[in-house]
Amino acid sequence: MISPSRPDYIRQEQHVIAEASDVAAARRAGNALARAIGFDEVRTGQLAILITEAGTNILKHANSGEILLRKVLRAGAAGIEVLAIDKGPGISNVARHMQDGHSTAGSYGVGLGAMRRLSQQFDLYTLPGQGTVLLMVIWGLPAAGVFVRPVQWQVGAVCLPLASEEISGDAWNAVCEADEITVMMADGLGHGPLAAEPSETAAVLLEQAAPGLAPLPASFLQLAHGALRSTRGAAMGVTHIDAGRGELRFAGVGNISGYVIGHGHERNQRHLLSHNGIVGTNLRKVQEFVHPWQADSLLLMHSDGLHTRWDLDLYPGLLRCHPSLIAAVMYRDFSRQRDDVSVVVARQMPPEDLELTAGELP
Repeated sequence: MISPSRPDYIRQEQHVIAEASDVAAARRAGNALARAIGFDEVRTGQLAILITEAGTNILKHANSGEILLRKVLRAGAAGIEVLAIDKGPGISNVARHMQDGHSTAGSYGVGLGAMRRLSQQFDLYTLPGQGTVLLMVIWGLPAAGVFVRPVQWQVGAVCLPLASEEISGDAWNAVCEADEITVMMADGLGHGPLAAEPSETAAVLLEQAAPGLAPLPASFLQLAHGALRSTRGAAMGVTHIDAGRGELRFAGVGNISGYVIGHGHERNQRHLLSHNGIVGTNLRKVQEFVHPWQADSLLLMHSDGLHTRWDLDLYPGLLRCHPSLIAAVMYRDFSRQRDDVSVVVARQMPPEDLELTAGELP
């Protein structure tokens, strides 16, 4: 049985957009999610417009695509993230097409500028001939009495099931405190609910393991091994970053891939090593590896639902985008299409972009 306490922000709703009725279905799903979170009528209406515009643009310019919806959290406030993904013609001049009233065949027009204005958070990545991915977030108001602390990390993710399944056997979670963050990804053995049980149990365990940050990676894997003994087990990777010390620790068991990517003057990419085994059933060896972490580094983790032969050098400027856009592009272009798929991307907020309080939200 799947744990009912699974963190709701790791769930993601996938809506394939191939005809007008699909746009309406995605809008209804967004409205239902908004009601569940407690959005007021204004925020709910803004979300409906965003989904409608994004879906309509997909149909008009790319013929088909996807809209992904997910609850997100920030400094005491809950929001809804909308990712609109297509493989259409792309946008040749983003600044020009952001201008209201500009619309030509095969280009985005008035909807793009409207979406930017309505979103409290907006980002876009496009390449001519290779498609477009839009990130839009509508934030609700922070809960009354919630103590608001600075947000120092950005985390983006795509976590979706095999097409024939309703629930993903993959799961992830991230907990952070000040300049430290722990990110966990698990891939349950097989597919469907029985595969989801161990991965979701691990996701819940990450939050329950300590009042602040979870144990370091090797300790958490040992803890999860005991908690997952009654399940099929899961491949698992755990990363702990202490930005203050400039240090990243990683421990992995099974086929979870992890990378540290630097994108300064000389971009470099370091693979994080996992050992064979299954957490919960066959934990052969747990080893923690330590790597340097810099302020401009990027953490990328993915399950084996993603091809390993990806190359971010093919996407100029992508590393400067929000982690959700990076995860969405990776999913769109490198998903194997025959397995559950998860991609999680995390990085520090640049000092000039630190979101100090949820009360500053528009």
